[in-house]
Amino acid sequence: MSLRRAPGLPAAARVRAPADRHYRRPAAPVSRRRGGPRWWQVGRLVVLVVLAAGSAFWLGQRVLGSGLLTVDRIVVRGTERLSATDVEGLLDGLRGQHILGVDFDEYRRRVLESPWVERVTLWRLLPSTVEVTVVERAPLALARLDDQLYLVDHAGVIIDGFGPAHADLDVPIVDGLMRRPAERGAIVDLDRIGLTARFLAALEPRPDLLRRLSLIDVTNGSDLVALLGADPVLLHLGDAEFVQRLDKYLSLAPTLRERFDGLEYVDLRFGERVPVRAAGRVDDGPAGRRR
Repeated sequence: MSLRRAPGLPAAARVRAPADRHYRRPAAPVSRRRGGPRWWQVGRLVVLVVLAAGSAFWLGQRVLGSGLLTVDRIVVRGTERLSATDVEGLLDGLRGQHILGVDFDEYRRRVLESPWVERVTLWRLLPSTVEVTVVERAPLALARLDDQLYLVDHAGVIIDGFGPAHADLDVPIVDGLMRRPAERGAIVDLDRIGLTARFLAALEPRPDLLRRLSLIDVTNGSDLVALLGADPVLLHLGDAEFVQRLDKYLSLAPTLRERFDGLEYVDLRFGERVPVRAAGRVDDGPAGRRR
């Protein structure tokens, strides 16, 4: 038998290797099992998970049952008229509770019972502090009813009776804001408090006018009447253009005093026509000209 030499192969490549009698090829290929982890591995994982969960539960119970998370400090922020002691008095029973079990809705409701409090927020500061942030109501005016004065805010809430502790407040006295229905206590008329709030907001850019303001009357809900300082003349300003009408009066005042004795009121709601009352007489013509 002749052998053909393959191109590029050495001559030794033509020699056939004899079969090795000591090597036995298996009759069939050995199959290797593949799949999920063995059962003992799964069991070990389950045991580890159970031990970890048990340890976490035990540690949690120890922490919850300890005094570490008991409320022992209350921090109050945002108060001006109220004191921190006043607020803490509304939170009676909070100290000593577990901080994670405190019913904040209940304590928030208690603090809001104070008429001085408009909004309140309570926070947990672990491990044992509760922080209380208060937003107080801002008095808008002193509402006069009979011979009493009451602090009211822009929403018509009666905050408190006026007393020596409020002497530093620079708010005007307003007549006609409050009424006393037969079936219940005194209430604030919301339309009239709205008129008062718009008037004071219009005067904010004019502190010179605000400083001179001494009395407001909103008994007629569509005609605000104002007094400036010691000037006894009642100024009818309507329900709009407040600054323009006050400026108009101040420019006319010297002329009106020259022409009228005992000037009682000036009505500034009608443009160029300025009705006045003086010493029992009424003039409803243009300013400075008697009818």
